[in-house]
Formats: sequence, structure tokens, C-alpha cells
Amino acid sequence: MSSSTTDNYANQVAVVTGAASGIGRSLALQLAARGASLSLSDVDEVHLAETAAMCPTAHWAKVETAVLDVADRAAFQDYAESVQSSFGCVNMVFNNAGVALGADVVDMSWEDFDWLMGINFGGVVNGTKAFLPYLIASGDGHLVNTSSVFGLVGIPSQSAYNAAKFGVRGFTEALRQEMKISRHPVTVTCVHPGGVKTNIVNNARGVSDMGADTATIATMFNNIARTTPEKAASTILKGMDKKKPRVLIGADARGFDFVARVVGPRYQDISAPVSRAGYALARKRGIIK
Repeated sequence: MSSSTTDNYANQVAVVTGAASGIGRSLALQLAARGASLSLSDVDEVHLAETAAMCPTAHWAKVETAVLDVADRAAFQDYAESVQSSFGCVNMVFNNAGVALGADVVDMSWEDFDWLMGINFGGVVNGTKAFLPYLIASGDGHLVNTSSVFGLVGIPSQSAYNAAKFGVRGFTEALRQEMKISRHPVTVTCVHPGGVKTNIVNNARGVSDMGADTATIATMFNNIARTTPEKAASTILKGMDKKKPRVLIGADARGFDFVARVVGPRYQDISAPVSRAGYALARKRGIIK
């Protein structure tokens, strides 16, 4: 695929989960602007419809939506079959849907842990398994799974999120090798966004034992996140076009990747005191009560 024209995805069918807002919405808009037909899904029916209405469709393209809980394996399989039936093929799948949870292990409930793992890891596995046969059959498939900068390093109060995103990374990297070994015509990309200005933290569950509730953490996150969803989506599509195995989004993601590779496991000795110092400073400034 060349990115030199505005219709380089003409006659291509793209599937995007988590399309109601954030990176998913921006992916949908940019894919549509470049001529792709779209199947968009989310649990948020109202904002999903808004995304579909915003998509600039070419005369040959169409946009369909589906309310989907990506953690529901049977529903995901049914959805994949319906997309294949409706569009006749699937060329690109973006397993993008995700949620957030801030909680130390000692305080974290099993309910919250299972909720996050079902969406952030299970959703990627479900989407991959459901659509992979259709991507192979397309003869030119692209699978893009969203991990995180927290799939590169472990962060205090993010154990569940880390577990899911490290899981996405390992699952995706293994799958990429399987596709190459089997010579299946599917390129596989793992995406690691840093701080992106989306609603994921605003809708997070949990509380850290260091005193920050979800609303406070969301405020802190939104103050330091520098990458827009539009920029993130553009970076993802450029990486996919170049068939990159890994896409880092934002200077913070590149920084964490560098530290993890250069410092190795010793990064944990740096991270813990820095995190606690950050919370102490936030308390001093009245951000955390």
C-alpha cells in the first residue's frame, strides 16, 4: 500500500474495535478518508454512531457498525462471520478496544481484574482468532493489535493493565512469527502507545493505596499526555503500511522502550521511588488529598 494518494485503501475492508472515541475513532476517520470500507464496533452505541456519521466515505465504500463486547468470545465470532458475509472479505483488523484499572495488587478485586483482562487481553485474542482465517483468505491481510507503553515496562498500581498489555505483546509477537513460518499473507503489528489524550483513564476503575482516586489520576494523566488520537492513528497506519512489527507512539513510549532495553530489569529500582516521589509532590500541591 502506498500512502501517496488519498484512496490507497480503495476496495479494502477494515475492522476497528473501540471505535466510539479516541484512537479507534481517529483510525476510522483516517481509513475512511483513504477509501476503505469500515466495520466499526464498540459497547458505546451512541458515540459509535457518531463516529460512523463522521466518516468521509468514498462512492465505492460503506460503513457498518455493531455494538460489541470484545470480551464475549461467542459474540465476537458471530460478528466476524457477519462482517465477512456483508463485505465479502476482510483486509485489516485493528484490535483497539481497551479499558484501564488503577489498583495495587493487595487492594485489587478479582472482579476488576477479570473485567480488564477480559477486554484488554481477551478482546485481542478473540478478535485475532475470529478474523485470522479471513485475513489469510484475503491474500493481503494486516492485523494490528494495541498493547501499550505498559507492555514494555511494569508500573506500580498497573499490575492488571501490565499483565494484559505484556500479554498482548507476547501473543502478537508469537503470531507474527507463525505467519512468517507458515508463509501466510498476513502482516502483524503490535502498537505501544504512550500518553494519548483519550477517555480511557477518565473511565478507569480502581484506586491506588497511595491515595489517588480515578478522577485524580485522570486529571494527572491528561495533563502529561502529549499525543493526540489523530497523531496516534496516523502513526499506526504508517507503521502498518511499512509492515513494521512494532510501532511506538509518542516520545514517552520511545523513552520507556529505550530504558527497558538499555537498563534492563534495573529500571524497577528507578521507577518505584520516582513514582512515590511523584505522588508525594501531587499531595503537596493539593492535587491528591
